[in-house]
Amino acid sequence: QVQLVESGGGLVQAGGSLRLSCAASGSIFGINAMGWYRQAPGKQRELVAVITSGGRTTYADSVKGRFTISRDNAKNTVYLQMNSLKPEDTAVYYCNADLGSYSYSNYWGQGTQVTVSS
Repeated sequence: QVQLVESGGGLVQAGGSLRLSCAASGSIFGINAMGWYRQAPGKQRELVAVITSGGRTTYADSVKGRFTISRDNAKNTVYLQMNSLKPEDTAVYYCNADLGSYSYSNYWGQGTQVTVSS
C-alpha cells in the first residue's frame, strides 16, 4: 500500500522553528513533485511549498524567506524547515506527492498539526 506519512508537527512559540518530514512508503518506482499544503480553521487548503524531482522549488509569498523545502530522493522523503514561525502559520499541514506505483497518482498525507502561540 502506497502512502505518505508525516511527522514533526507540534506547539511552538512565535519566532520558533519546526521541521516537518513526510516519507513515502510502499511499492514506488518513482516520485515526481512533492509539496506541502496547509489548512487553517475556516479557510481553504493552500499551497505552502513544492519541490520538483529536479530540485526546483516554489513557495507561497507568505512563507518566502522563512520556510525551506527539501527532499531526500534516496529516502523518498520531503522536509519542510519552518523558521521565524508566526501565529498565522497555525494550521494542519499536509504532504502531497505524485507517486509512481503501477502508474503515477497523486497522494495526500494524513496531516500534522502546527500550532504557533503568540
